[in-house]
Amino acid sequence: MNITFVGGGNMASALLSGLLRQGNAAERLCVVEINPESRERLGNELGIRVVASLADGIESCNVIVLAVKPQQLHELALVLAPLLSDQLIVSIAAGIRTADLKRWLGGYVRVVRAMPNTPSLVRCGVTGLYAAPYVNNKDRDSVERILSAVGTILWVEDEESLHAITAISGSGPAYVFYFMEAMQQAAVEFGLTPSQARQLSLDTFIGASELARASNDDAAMLRARVTSKGGTTEQAILSMEKNEIKCKITAAIRAAYIRSHTMSDELGKNEAE
Repeated sequence: MNITFVGGGNMASALLSGLLRQGNAAERLCVVEINPESRERLGNELGIRVVASLADGIESCNVIVLAVKPQQLHELALVLAPLLSDQLIVSIAAGIRTADLKRWLGGYVRVVRAMPNTPSLVRCGVTGLYAAPYVNNKDRDSVERILSAVGTILWVEDEESLHAITAISGSGPAYVFYFMEAMQQAAVEFGLTPSQARQLSLDTFIGASELARASNDDAAMLRARVTSKGGTTEQAILSMEKNEIKCKITAAIRAAYIRSHTMSDELGKNEAE
């Protein structure tokens, strides 16, 4: 499988690094990158072919990964369309619906849409995947090989479900960091140093996540097990319940979900028919 990435940003670099670690041959990987400094950096760091020309980059490739910013995808698709033959297209551009991308590509149908999140940069990501009609099982296997290089994957049969994935896991790392901020602020207020506060919050999140991963119980049950009657944890949870923290978190995630729909509408307006 010869894979060409169009765009050499952080997510593309993470995926390429993951593919190389999995044993994929460097000569089967290519990046199309217009920025000269980025081309030099990618070539030196990864030892793969990096070119400036789209035509040169997709020659003889089987899979094309579109890793540009969503606002750049319309213009790129118009240039890419006449160069396509039978390659599989994988888009990691957030918010661009497959119907819009296929239209911009002149009706090209072998398209898969991916929604990775930023922990992919350290190979701990999760990626939501949606395959447009006419994408076969072999194509799905190819996509899985690429995206599993940076974490776990989750297929959805309804493209609308990608909005939920965007709101939960796409934006989710920011929610975790926000909670970490609060924990660290409290720790410093109680007299701990910033470095101690950081260590405690990070290791607590890592430990709790691993505990949840190792258990078949849901989050509510896990929480109940560490909430002793009359103890410190109970007081914290009671305070959160009194202030409707769970409801406010849910409302915040819903705001992200709604914005994901709106962004898709806005980004898909280019040359709409």
